[in-house]
Amino acid sequence: MPKMKTKSGAKKRFKLTKTGMVKAGQAGKQHGMIKRSNKFIRNARGTAVLSAADAKIVKKFLPYG
Repeated sequence: MPKMKTKSGAKKRFKLTKTGMVKAGQAGKQHGMIKRSNKFIRNARGTAVLSAADAKIVKKFLPYG
């Protein structure tokens, strides 16, 4: 049986934690920071853990993650 391919877009955007949760960068920080509040920018630093429903979808694209 051939190996399954990982979606290259998912490989660049998501990481799996040791316990199997999915980490992703915070949304809404690519552009337009002038209209965002300082509180939003501060809270959107770093990474976030995806909800269970979203993680289930992402894990399909990362078969060996």
